[in-house]
Amino acid sequence: MSAPLRRVAERTPPGRDRHIDLLRAVAIVLVVLGHWLAVVVTYRGRIGGDTVLAFVPWARPLTWLFQVMPVFFLVGGFAGAASLGSYRRRGGDAIGWFLCRTDRLIRPTTAFLLALGGAALIALLLGADPATVGMGVWLACLPLWFLIAYVTVVLLTPVLLALHRRAGLAVPAVFAVAVAFGDAARLLGGPGVIGAANYLLAWAAVYQLGIAWREGALSARPRVAVPMIVSGLAALVLLTVPGPYPVSMVTDPGARLQNTSPPTLALLALAVAQTGVALLLHERGGRMLRRTRPWTVVVAANSVIMTVFLWHMTAVVIAVLALYVTGLLPQPPPGSAAWLLLRVPWLAFLTATLAVLVAVFARFERRAFKRRAFERRGGPCPAPGPGRAGASTLAATVAGAGLVVAGLLGTALTGTEGLSAPRLPVHFAVFFAVYFAGAALLWAARSWHRRVA
Repeated sequence: MSAPLRRVAERTPPGRDRHIDLLRAVAIVLVVLGHWLAVVVTYRGRIGGDTVLAFVPWARPLTWLFQVMPVFFLVGGFAGAASLGSYRRRGGDAIGWFLCRTDRLIRPTTAFLLALGGAALIALLLGADPATVGMGVWLACLPLWFLIAYVTVVLLTPVLLALHRRAGLAVPAVFAVAVAFGDAARLLGGPGVIGAANYLLAWAAVYQLGIAWREGALSARPRVAVPMIVSGLAALVLLTVPGPYPVSMVTDPGARLQNTSPPTLALLALAVAQTGVALLLHERGGRMLRRTRPWTVVVAANSVIMTVFLWHMTAVVIAVLALYVTGLLPQPPPGSAAWLLLRVPWLAFLTATLAVLVAVFARFERRAFKRRAFERRGGPCPAPGPGRAGASTLAATVAGAGLVVAGLLGTALTGTEGLSAPRLPVHFAVFFAVYFAGAALLWAARSWHRRVA
């Protein structure tokens, strides 16, 4: 471990909740590992693929272990409430906090899209098949789904925090009821737009649980944690086994209803159980992380966590070209003993590839990360001045966030169908441009806000 990171770890204030950082690091490892294990690649003169769930039905319950995106939103709500509260106590406003908070998300994402777009353009100019290029871009962009919802709930943090202080745990409960109505609309063939609202409502509910944890409404004690685990798992079993929801907590090609697109009540049940586990392990995790070595590992992981998340599916694209198109990796039937054994070199190659990508692109995240992030109780945002955001800063912030979300959404919504159409490069260029316009507005808003402050 590098000496600078060790020094950062040693200077961490005693008041920082290190367990939250551990949860974030463990979650990213499970997400990456789950995605890598789930990918099934075929090459018969043309690249194809599917998820392992289409071939190995017994793997569906395992998704309960690897679907840990709720942990990201739980941790995000906790950290967001802590950071916003600290920033306000130092005299800052919500707009300044949001601009600072999203800087670490936007910088590495912008670098990712620039590099990806450049690589796709070069491939097309060299005569690559547009369908293949499109599939590669689509696969690499799969992690963007997380950012769409996450940027939105971060923007809404001041509102969600105010709602918690007024209504407490009733807020996530109301969100859960709204999610149930959205599910019912889908199950009964109602308007799809009702169910689509769950993309925000479900993740906001989990984010709200993190706020409740930070604000003390959820205590990290067994008498709170154990009932959450038991009730969450019981609800999950009832909703999926005899109930109408699929067992898989990720996309399952054979299921009429999906638990993640949009998120369902079943996924919220899993989130409740995961929240209980996080609460139950809080004291033990905190004790372990008082030691310098494990805490330094967690600090190092968190310093590149967005880079790892953004690029881990790009590593899959590279591995497909290097291992399958060249014929280096055999293609036994998915789920067979030989296929399972070949997961070992597959994971090894992906790990090495991702390590190279992180070494190249982590600099963009670390610029926003700032080593002071773990050295100061207040978090990574600099001490605010006495100013407040003006109308122009507020408008640029809201418009920038909206354009960023719209650009990411347009990119992520592009499926594998129709990717061979001549409009493919134009399609991605348009949505990339929308994203970059939003990122530029947020950068301008940050500059204006600094001058005002």
